[in-house]
Amino acid sequence: MRSQTDCLQGGTRALRNAAKVALLAALLACSPPPGKEAGEVSSVGTGTNSTSASAPPCPDRSEERHAYFGDLHIHTGLSADARLFGTVNRPDDAYRFARGETITIRKTNSSEPTVQGRIGRPLDFAAVTDHAENIGTVYLCMTPGSETYDTPACQFVREPLPTDTLANFSEKLGRVFETMYSDDTICGPNRERCRAAVALPWDEIQESANRWNDACEFTAFIGYEYSPTPLGSKLHHNVIFRNENVMKVPISSRDVPSMIEFWKRLRSECKEAETGCDVLSIPHNPNLGNGQMFSLSYAGETDPKEQRALAELRAEIEPVVEIFQHKGDSECRNGLWNVLGGVDEECNNEKFRDWKGNRFEDCRDGQGSGALHGKGCVSRLDYTRYALAAGLAEKRRIGANPHKFGVIGSTDNHEGTAADVDEWVNDGIQRRPESMEPGRKTTGGLAAVWAEENTREAIFQAMRRREIFATSGTRMELRFFGGWDLPEDLCEAPDLVRRGYAAGVPMGGDLDAGDPRAASGTEGPAFVVSALADPGTAEYPGTPLQRIQIIKVWPGEGDALHQAVFEVAGGQNGASVDLATCELRGRGAAGLCGVWRDPEFDPKVGAAYYARAIENPSCRYTAHTCRTMSKNERPTYCEDDTVAMEVRERAWSSPIWVSARR
Repeated sequence: MRSQTDCLQGGTRALRNAAKVALLAALLACSPPPGKEAGEVSSVGTGTNSTSASAPPCPDRSEERHAYFGDLHIHTGLSADARLFGTVNRPDDAYRFARGETITIRKTNSSEPTVQGRIGRPLDFAAVTDHAENIGTVYLCMTPGSETYDTPACQFVREPLPTDTLANFSEKLGRVFETMYSDDTICGPNRERCRAAVALPWDEIQESANRWNDACEFTAFIGYEYSPTPLGSKLHHNVIFRNENVMKVPISSRDVPSMIEFWKRLRSECKEAETGCDVLSIPHNPNLGNGQMFSLSYAGETDPKEQRALAELRAEIEPVVEIFQHKGDSECRNGLWNVLGGVDEECNNEKFRDWKGNRFEDCRDGQGSGALHGKGCVSRLDYTRYALAAGLAEKRRIGANPHKFGVIGSTDNHEGTAADVDEWVNDGIQRRPESMEPGRKTTGGLAAVWAEENTREAIFQAMRRREIFATSGTRMELRFFGGWDLPEDLCEAPDLVRRGYAAGVPMGGDLDAGDPRAASGTEGPAFVVSALADPGTAEYPGTPLQRIQIIKVWPGEGDALHQAVFEVAGGQNGASVDLATCELRGRGAAGLCGVWRDPEFDPKVGAAYYARAIENPSCRYTAHTCRTMSKNERPTYCEDDTVAMEVRERAWSSPIWVSARR
């Protein structure tokens, strides 16, 4: 617990900011949420910002590190798309929800009643990441009395979107965004009016995160989303700042469409600005990138030295990738060009682009466009597994790995309801029957870190060193260590974690095949992986574990990329779920652990290894909805056999890289 002095100081900061926040809330809200007067702000946390290295340690600080769960991808009514969908919740609401408080969820363009929402289990950390591209435009068009509020263009932007068909919805949404981008009556010449209007919402985002940040209890990061979508290919990145020292304004893809220039700006205007600013960028939805997200084209640069510099820049700015969210799984996909190693059945998990049996052309070594609209080719560089292997090939070619990243999950929630991921909750806005094709999306995932304590500094450092893991929404705890001399009986050791750190490296780390401790000959590195099942809640107990696997990836000859999947603990156990009652059947484990040594190790070839832990089958949110609603109220997907009703929740570790012997 913090001292009374800390609490009083935090309260003083909150009071000092209250007038400014109240003004922002009144200006930016098109209409106040039910039960609030216009301009009234939500209740807030204590606002303690003790995140620097000189701050006193938290009472529960541990050098063996705790697992903390969060969501680093949350949108509110400050995002253009969320606001157009009718969302009026604000950053304060998102953080209130993340901390376990009840908030009102409603949409201005919906005829359905409001919903009182509350997360089943509070989060440890979160970040609101509203889109940088139209923050100013939303402010101008949604704020009565602004200089452009009454223009025909803003009136068109505020019209309700059609909900009769997905095609009509998408067509109108596209025209609305085009109006936001191109109508000079909103933004003025050279978009100067919209650029100036960014200041107030950006201030609100910062104030809200700093106010809710509560060292040792809850971490709130300042962030935003950089969202280039060239011809419908999703190349979006969430930007997370280490502390309260941030850039003057978010970088918008409307001003900086080049990802390489985006990375350079983050480095020069934050990391090298000598203001205490530090930052990282998290790509999300590479599964909708048409081969562009993890492109190795270097924007046409052909000089290997310059390519190496750009690869090092990317690895510096992007140590984290979002592998799972509500638009699906971005781990892997079967049948892609020049990927060798056979079929991995688990790669069929939650494939967003396979909706209703659609199949797509393979990009091979090229690129396409239109994935966000269900168009264009699919590339092996749309998936993290093959990007990891391609990064190793680049390391061999130019001496630097541009794809050296760890993995997290998050939600991409657009209602301000952070980590609303529990499958049994069927009244969340994203999953209500009125939504367009709701069975297509997942509930989203969670970001998990291994950190000494719950502070901005400790969690950011965990992301920087890639000691992080992703889950599909479960709160499973996953450990992964690698070393050259880990004992075979390490799973029986009560001090497994201490010995893992002492004798090896954790997930996100590096092993060198030329290390003196490496075994002679071709004996491979050893890995220990441990998973503890999500305990769930008293009302909804967690699902037992089924198996743990280790996945190895490495580059081959020419353009070939290799994969191999190894069973390490547990296995197929015959478990199932009764979809009519959601009763779990069969046996599973509360915990699994295994020690494994690579039997196919080649010290001349670099490789990356990561762990994947999988639960027994359980009911997906679609099954919960269909079984609890009356027949005449059920969404149409209840009669659609292409919609999944079963889920096998999972977690993925960040890789451990083993460099080739020189």
